[in-house]
Amino acid sequence: MSRRTMKIFRENSLSIVATLLFAACLVGQALVGRVVYNDDAAQHGAASLGLWAYLGSGDFIEAVFENWESEFLQMALFVVLTRFLRQKGSSESKSLDEPEEVDVDPRGTKPNPKAPWPVRRGGVVLTLYEHSLSVSLFFLFALSFVFHVYGGMLVHNQNERWHGGHRLDFMGFLRSAELWQQSFQNWQSEFLSVAVLVVLTIFLRERGSAQSKPVAAPFDSTD
Repeated sequence: MSRRTMKIFRENSLSIVATLLFAACLVGQALVGRVVYNDDAAQHGAASLGLWAYLGSGDFIEAVFENWESEFLQMALFVVLTRFLRQKGSSESKSLDEPEEVDVDPRGTKPNPKAPWPVRRGGVVLTLYEHSLSVSLFFLFALSFVFHVYGGMLVHNQNERWHGGHRLDFMGFLRSAELWQQSFQNWQSEFLSVAVLVVLTIFLRERGSAQSKPVAAPFDSTD
């Protein structure tokens, strides 16, 4: 690789690797999901789907966005809750007593010429920008939830068509126990993983990770 390419990878390796892992898993999900769908369709005497058609099916849409929905909800709430709540000894928590740099209101500081333009602009733009992370995550959660409902509706109606049952429209599926069972099933696992990470970082370490305290830090250290 050229020096420039190596520099770009070094500076962005975390996002690049995470994106590549995401893409690989999504492709894998599409390939094996299509096989599972076609096996099920064959058992009901229905036509099989090609890969492109499967990507537009309710089966794929529901499976993808059902998971995205829970991830974005987890991240959005974690971002917001860590503003106000603390966990003594956890690397995922702010200090119990001392103010931190993330709490500083840029309105009361000397303007930084390299600061993002909303900070330099001030006013309503700055007010929106200082909450833009949580707003964006909640928006992605809401968008994923809508697609989850849509994909779930298609899957439900397809199953009802195969078995001669009752079909639902978007609002009907939104009110269904089937949808909320799927959502709560995913949400509870996401919040469990957050709680486990918060507590484990009190006692356990991963040297070199930004998500861990220093190896020699005391258990009760929250800084």
